[in-house]
Amino acid sequence: MTDQPRGTQREAPVTTTAERYVMSAGRATRLVAMEGELLLYTDQLGHAPGGDDSVLGLYHRDTRHLSRMELVLGGRPPVVLTSSADRGYSQTVELTNLELRGPDGRVVPQAAVHVRRTRVLADKLYELVRVRNHHRQAVELTLDLQFEADFADLFEIRGLRRRRRGRLRPPAPGGATLTFAYDGLDGVERSTVVTFTDPPASIRSGRARYRLRLAPGERAVVRFAVVVSPDAPSPPASVADPELGADLNDALGAVRREHERWAAEATDIHTDNEQLNAVLRRAQEDLRILTMPSEDGRVPLSGVPWFVAPFGRAMLIVGLETLLLDLRPLRAAVRYLARRQGRVNSAYREEQPGKIMHELRRGELAHLRAIPHTPYFGAVDTTPLWMLGVCELTMWTGDLDGFDLLHEAVEAAVRWLAVDGDADGDGFVEYERRSRAGLLNQGWRDAGEAVVHADGSLARGPIALAEVQGYVYYAKRRLAALYGQLGDVERSERMAEEARDLKHRFNERFWMDDEEFFAMALDGEKRQVKTVCSTIGHCLWSRIVADEHVEAVAKRLLAPDLFSGWGVRTLSESSPAYNPMSFYNGGVWPFDTAIAANGLKKHGYAQESNRLALGLFEAALTYEHTRLPELFCGFSRQSSPRPVSFPMACWPHAAASGAAFLVLQSMLGIYAQADENVVYVHDPVLPKWIGQLGLRNLQIGRTTMDLLFRRSGGQTGFSVRDKKGPGRIVVVE
Repeated sequence: MTDQPRGTQREAPVTTTAERYVMSAGRATRLVAMEGELLLYTDQLGHAPGGDDSVLGLYHRDTRHLSRMELVLGGRPPVVLTSSADRGYSQTVELTNLELRGPDGRVVPQAAVHVRRTRVLADKLYELVRVRNHHRQAVELTLDLQFEADFADLFEIRGLRRRRRGRLRPPAPGGATLTFAYDGLDGVERSTVVTFTDPPASIRSGRARYRLRLAPGERAVVRFAVVVSPDAPSPPASVADPELGADLNDALGAVRREHERWAAEATDIHTDNEQLNAVLRRAQEDLRILTMPSEDGRVPLSGVPWFVAPFGRAMLIVGLETLLLDLRPLRAAVRYLARRQGRVNSAYREEQPGKIMHELRRGELAHLRAIPHTPYFGAVDTTPLWMLGVCELTMWTGDLDGFDLLHEAVEAAVRWLAVDGDADGDGFVEYERRSRAGLLNQGWRDAGEAVVHADGSLARGPIALAEVQGYVYYAKRRLAALYGQLGDVERSERMAEEARDLKHRFNERFWMDDEEFFAMALDGEKRQVKTVCSTIGHCLWSRIVADEHVEAVAKRLLAPDLFSGWGVRTLSESSPAYNPMSFYNGGVWPFDTAIAANGLKKHGYAQESNRLALGLFEAALTYEHTRLPELFCGFSRQSSPRPVSFPMACWPHAAASGAAFLVLQSMLGIYAQADENVVYVHDPVLPKWIGQLGLRNLQIGRTTMDLLFRRSGGQTGFSVRDKKGPGRIVVVE
């Protein structure tokens, strides 16, 4: 779904940071804490080891502001007892000591000292270190906090080689502070300042040393904070004035209240399945931490560690997945992307008038235009998905005035589909790379080898992807309805006619009689890319599939070559290009499976939809914090008792978190026509593992309602527990 990390060509084989990450990721727990655009990414000790071969550290806006963060006891690394970043915006790490010799020469036995590290991210990183002596005698030891800052751009960490870097200044101690600074080639001075509330005995060369002498049972406390600049995050509204010195408890309370307020404005979803409730709570919290504040509200980011940045496709997929939970992500995404809609023609950035951006980066390399992500527009699907997002937001909010304000942007997007999006005029939207620095493939499967013919050869462009035609059809069908409600008959009829024509031509050109399935794409010679893949489930979701083909598509999505038991493989096992350990040629992406599940339910395949939902939820239960990753390997459930982790997957990942709410919406069959204050409920079917599901504070248009769904035997019914506003519920048989 995003431009995945990869190394660069070199004269001799060199192991890149990304490759080392692959080798180590399966063996070590990563602790993730994030708030706004401040990301702390460490190992299970809470450490970042420094050096060029690590991705760990403290990040802000594509820059690593601390590459090394380590705690040392008596000159030896501590031993981790337990660690957690369950809250998402904080870390707690419990440590003890190896046997060591103190400055007084006496031996401090192993496990005599307990260290608890508590960290919180808010406007800065706050840390509180508590040290307690559990030995029967007094102990004397040193506690060193070691820091380094390389100010590396994330693209460097992913493997991009640079000829020149700016000037990295030596660490500068000053009283109770330690300052790191870097003069970038882009003219920006970046700095990281560590301020010690409890001054150390000495600070030199990036190391702060404390000399502790603790009587039996005695405690010591070390507090410090880390501030990054420029563009440091703003403090939460309720945190104490930074000028007065807010401490960790102030920050923790403020961030917790911010998260509680955010959650209180969303739909409260609760079931009688506690394991499912845990998955939903985790997903909702991850969706909150993976947002950044903007002038348009908190916009969804993509995933940790590689894609903590605005991605057009990711924003829109998350917004469309979470309509049942919260309309704020989609509202912010639609507005944010409209502000950055393409205005000019730029081959380097692949920008065109009316096109919606793919990716925005704000590090040094972006400022230098060494990468095209300023923003970069190399995605063929973001524009129709944005149009669909505008329409779905309007249907769930009833805000026709808001739709009208976006009228010019929508019309520009429609023109892009017709002109630059269909350069050869064949009626299908296609892509072909224009920038040497850009992506070869520009759908959500954007790796170079992701679009392959049945014989395993790479497809050549311009390429018309099946799912993209579905997105275009879906968007035009929705636009036709909205223009009709606004009384714009001409535009309504034109959109409806274009949608009907596209559906007819799609089913004629993409259908494969021999496979009884749709082709992945049409290549530059208009030949079918006759590879069986998961994204035909997106075509069910968009309803571009003709009625006579729905049954065959539904059957194949659940067939053993595509369905692993945990989710739908991106590529059929029967394909020569299949690799269960590949991003796009065999891995399982939760968001992809959730869209397929929603498409199945739209066409009346409720049990099949719920089967996919069960696979995803049971997969989530096997992961720490019940947190679904970006993807996992495509090995079958029969061959592996749990999903096989994919080492380079983002975790947490916003679209994977959103998948849980899309499959719930599928079960309940809820959709909206808010301008008419109507909530439709179409064939709700709770699976056997859910007996009761309640929705409180469900907001559609000017109406807020509480609904309770119950399964009795093989039937699911619902009742309205409360309703405020003029809305009414229509049951669709």
